[in-house]
Amino acid sequence: MKDLRRQNAFDKFFENRSFLIQMYENNAISKREFLELNYDAIRKTPIKPFVKIDSFEKGLFNYQYYNSLAKYYKTMASELRYSKNYKRDRNSYMNKCYHFYHLKDLSSFKLIKFLNYEGVEAYFVETKSNSLKGKLYEIVLNNFEQAVFHSKAEWLLEELRKAGVFVEGRHQSVISNYINEVY
Repeated sequence: MKDLRRQNAFDKFFENRSFLIQMYENNAISKREFLELNYDAIRKTPIKPFVKIDSFEKGLFNYQYYNSLAKYYKTMASELRYSKNYKRDRNSYMNKCYHFYHLKDLSSFKLIKFLNYEGVEAYFVETKSNSLKGKLYEIVLNNFEQAVFHSKAEWLLEELRKAGVFVEGRHQSVISNYINEVY
């Protein structure tokens, strides 16, 4: 019974994720709303990150989980401008942000390794942000729908290059509107 409940929660999570992506792509919600709704879904799900990645769904869930938390803490840090303890609080939030981004990158790597790099393509993306130029790269899992990851992690970039799935040069992102929208 417990496995059935977990599977139903898993299915519900992915249905919600697809629904939010569709809402964003149809301009029904902003990027900020998309991120907030993703965070709410993560907060409410009874599922926690998986230690072992032995399926695409588990890897994607972990990526989404950690990415949502990282973006939440990044947003919280940026909203502290007028806080009494601005510097201390901002540092605390940014440390959490970096921690979750690192776990997100580890999740990406575990999933890519599980897939044995099949159908994986990565490249630097063209971006409007000067601070992201030459740093942000996209990882597309071509054998799966709506499976696009982003990272700036140097160690992961080197792993992708070693595996021969990183294409040099800058390319248009498959979700360029999303990555170029400020939140």
